[in-house]
Amino acid sequence: CFNSDSSCEKCDFESDECKTLHELNLQPGWIRRNGRSGMGPPYSDHSGNESAYFLSLSSEMRSSSAALRTNVFLPTDEEHICQMTFHYWIGQMSGTLMVGLQKHSEDTVINIWQDSGELQNQWKANTITINSTEKYEV
Repeated sequence: CFNSDSSCEKCDFESDECKTLHELNLQPGWIRRNGRSGMGPPYSDHSGNESAYFLSLSSEMRSSSAALRTNVFLPTDEEHICQMTFHYWIGQMSGTLMVGLQKHSEDTVINIWQDSGELQNQWKANTITINSTEKYEV
């Protein structure tokens, strides 16, 4: 998330951790790999780099779901907006990628975006803008 002075925190998977995704190592089903891993497509990241790392669902997770959860973000206002841009790939297996918002006063996660992969086997990018008057996680 970034504010109007456009300070932006980049999150990639070249190291084992991404500061934004604090539960990265706790969530079963996600594996960190690159295009050279011998696990099938994608064979590169969104920029065409074969050795760059990304997260992928392990083959055992095809029939169930796996989540990634961000750190807690502070409330947004006119000066502090939150925009997240992410790159994603949906393969030939049927599945849905969803982005949810959980405000700290609520127990439920509200679905704010999803894609079930009409255009499969290619990298796509999406940007979401989040407004929240209280602390939240994505």
